Amino acid sequence: MGEDPCRLAVDIGGTFTDVVLWSDEGQTTAKVLTTAQEPEKGVLTAVSQVLNKTRQSLSDVSLMIHGTTLATNALIERKGATTAFLTSKGFRDILEMGYEKRFAHYDLNAVKAAPLVPRALRFCVPERMTADGRVQEPLDEKAVRMVARSMAQAGVEAIAIGFLHAYAYVQHEQTAAAILRDELPSVRVCLSSEVCPEMREYERFSTTCANAYIQPLMAGYLDRLNSLLIQDGLKCPLYLMMSGGGLTTLDQAIRYPVRLIESGPAGGVLMSARLASARRLKNVLSFDMGGTTAKISLIENGQPDRSATFEVAREYRDMKGSGLPVRIPVIDMVEIGAGGGSIARVDALGRIGVGPDSAGSTPGPVAYGLGGKEPTVTDADLILGRLDSDHFAGGGIQLDEGAAAAALSTCVGEPLGLDEYWPAAGVIEIVEENMANAARVHAVERGKEPGEYTMIAFGGAAPLHAARLAEKLGMDRVVIPLGAGVGSAIGFLQAPVSYQIVRSLRVLIGAEDLSQLIQLQDQMLHEATQVVVASGRTEGLRHNRQVALRYQGQGHELLVELPEGPITAETLELVRLDFESLYRQVYGLVMPDIRVECVSWSVTVMTQAAAVQLVNDPVRKQRLKPGESRSTYDPTASGMVEAGLYWRAELSSGDWFVGPALVQEDETVTFVPSGCICSVDDGSALVIDRGSSTETVGLS
Repeated sequence: MGEDPCRLAVDIGGTFTDVVLWSDEGQTTAKVLTTAQEPEKGVLTAVSQVLNKTRQSLSDVSLMIHGTTLATNALIERKGATTAFLTSKGFRDILEMGYEKRFAHYDLNAVKAAPLVPRALRFCVPERMTADGRVQEPLDEKAVRMVARSMAQAGVEAIAIGFLHAYAYVQHEQTAAAILRDELPSVRVCLSSEVCPEMREYERFSTTCANAYIQPLMAGYLDRLNSLLIQDGLKCPLYLMMSGGGLTTLDQAIRYPVRLIESGPAGGVLMSARLASARRLKNVLSFDMGGTTAKISLIENGQPDRSATFEVAREYRDMKGSGLPVRIPVIDMVEIGAGGGSIARVDALGRIGVGPDSAGSTPGPVAYGLGGKEPTVTDADLILGRLDSDHFAGGGIQLDEGAAAAALSTCVGEPLGLDEYWPAAGVIEIVEENMANAARVHAVERGKEPGEYTMIAFGGAAPLHAARLAEKLGMDRVVIPLGAGVGSAIGFLQAPVSYQIVRSLRVLIGAEDLSQLIQLQDQMLHEATQVVVASGRTEGLRHNRQVALRYQGQGHELLVELPEGPITAETLELVRLDFESLYRQVYGLVMPDIRVECVSWSVTVMTQAAAVQLVNDPVRKQRLKPGESRSTYDPTASGMVEAGLYWRAELSSGDWFVGPALVQEDETVTFVPSGCICSVDDGSALVIDRGSSTETVGLS
């Protein structure tokens, strides 16, 4: 996508809205507080700032890409539309029953997220399609019309339709949708056969309900934003980042907003993947810490881990199983409530706790002076000398150090008998251990060892904590890219236009008749290509395919790549070998006496990504000495130390210095602890080396 001379990216987070403009003048950024009630206002403010800096207008922009947490927040905060659910007779309570098991067997207090659609708005009609496509009971169309009248009386704004076996046989859903649209023309209707055409009723129904629940909100926001941008002179199309890492059109985003749930974090992982490829890093841990959450993802050989499902709005201690399952293509990551705005407190047992709740942009951390009363991670970083009160967010926000210190003393220091900077140090230690633990679990669940990875850190808060997090995980190197504070928005600009389609079709390895599978693959490739072509990009299109497999009789699958070329029995045999290799890596064994079954198939069509420019390991040429310093807490030294101050914009390739040090830039600050060396590579990234990698250099 490098042919676009002026490209604009917007990332709305829970605390900040980031904008990046790529033009002939280079990279220009802006970071403003998110206007939660009217997000488009924050977007327009930040866009105006970068355009004014470069003396350009919206009419000069040839490509605009947007990612947002609005969909996620609506699900978490339960601020979506009044939604009804229509399903097959006898399946009304499947959203309540879920997987029919407890996610925490021995915890009597464990609770899971309530369904988005309450029981009073869940309706059933007589109909039944069998698993092999036979009509066991015709759809009762009169019953559908009667249900429509009940929905109208209840003031329903959106409807999700989910019938048994509709992932493969769509006729009854389509007929019901036509009736409901005729009876309720102003209500949005979502079909499970379109939103999530995959087996497993609970996940399919939950995903469709989530899509319907947020669709009116997202459609309204995206339409308003697009109209305002056009009024201000935007002439190019507006693209949306999807959870799986591709870009889609505005129309597709409005139709399937559930695919936008992890759109912001996905952009950051894409940036990390390109950085990993450019530096020939085999194993990378992507660490994104913003104002509200921290996100961790694994990247191998330049490709991030991907998944077909994840949970949103976990209700109980961030435990797996306590949230709402959403089955969409997504970059696999763990997300925890550990950001700059995460609130710190002391619990009844005298322990410091941080998050998962956040002060967000309103009222924000105490230091913002916008009404926040509870201390946050940002307040602690300020007291520990890691933030400059006059240069936070490029000088756009003046931080109140006195207010932050008072809040930390009252809420943390006094209950624990701590004074001076120790309450803040305790908060930082806890939030860093929380993130380290999440990273360990995420890696171990996938059979990985964190110490074998290089960390790439970005987001407004990540560079402040990356080196300490790397130490806890046993990592020797941290890479902080240029523009780390707005890393996700940069990732948007590097993403190809792409679209992924997933369909369920069970095929045993060794089956003789593959005609149905071949027909399905052709259909999926055509549908995905049509979406990408609608963006106006027709040249250089490519595609990849994946298949989810399991041993016959199992309930869960592993995802492997499908080789290029026609699908034959020989192709599937190669897939089986790849599956067993992955199965052994994850579970430590294989089961050669059990047949392997393909369950679902994925096709992704994408435009050609821009070529990656290779970057060599940093060559240390000029050792820098700081002209000034600031008293900063260094956990390596177990106390406050004088850290050298450097400005990122003044550093050049080959420059290096030793910690303790702080590297200041408009969107973030990088902390380099004692015993570490920070070098600047040819790609303008900061490379922090710790441990044995520093022993060959005199640090005195």
